[in-house]
Amino acid sequence: MKRTREWLDSAPSFLWLTAFVLVPLVMIFAIAFKPAAHGGEVGTGWSLDAVRALLDPSYLVLLWRTVWVSATVTVLCLVLALPVAYAMVRMGPAWRARMLLLVIVPFWTNFVIRVFAWQQILHAQGWLAEALRATWLLGENDRLLGGPFAVILVSIYTYLPFAILPLFAAAEKFDFGLLDAARDLGARAMTAFTSVFLPGIRQGLITAFIVIFIPMLGSYVVPDMVGGADSQMIGNKIAQRNFSDRNLPQAAALSAALTLLVMAPMALKRKRREA
Repeated sequence: MKRTREWLDSAPSFLWLTAFVLVPLVMIFAIAFKPAAHGGEVGTGWSLDAVRALLDPSYLVLLWRTVWVSATVTVLCLVLALPVAYAMVRMGPAWRARMLLLVIVPFWTNFVIRVFAWQQILHAQGWLAEALRATWLLGENDRLLGGPFAVILVSIYTYLPFAILPLFAAAEKFDFGLLDAARDLGARAMTAFTSVFLPGIRQGLITAFIVIFIPMLGSYVVPDMVGGADSQMIGNKIAQRNFSDRNLPQAAALSAALTLLVMAPMALKRKRREA
């Protein structure tokens, strides 16, 4: 009876995950092994052409760029969010509410509009570029827009709230008396911060890492709007294969590779935990 009740309680979640996660994933993996037909349709039968195409060196370069840009954005977001979350928790209730509002305010505007605003800020004839040229911090032929710098900068702006909020939630539950105890025992401020505070908000750090790194791997709007040819990521190639080239098996093969890239570390971690 108890087991039946547990099954009934988990049935809605199971059905939701099956319909919106498992079934789409199976379809993507299945299309990756289909041939591409003329006219942008998926051909009949089975083929390894789309999977073999992943061995193209250009895809490996794209994959490496996607990983390092995503990792850089994630680490910088965590580094910037940590002191913000720490300061917010130490504030009084009134200032804490104001700071939370400032963190949330960017979500009141459309994501594409915010990226478009950055496109204008970083434009070669924009006020920022002109100011940097006037102070000799930017060369006459140098550009802020159209490279990895712009992609990383705008991505940090986009994902920083997603790092601050889980870190703030974890820090709110942290017992700051432990920091005082560490200082009383002779630990320096930085040592107490890294040895006591950071392990104490470990779950918030893991959550922030996941909610930034995984979406960044599939990011294509930011690289498309502010990046250039040398800053395209694997999400841009999936969009190109899907919408422009109408080669759905290759788009599916790239998506499957990206999915495996995300799931493989999680599966290894779970295996080690069970061992």
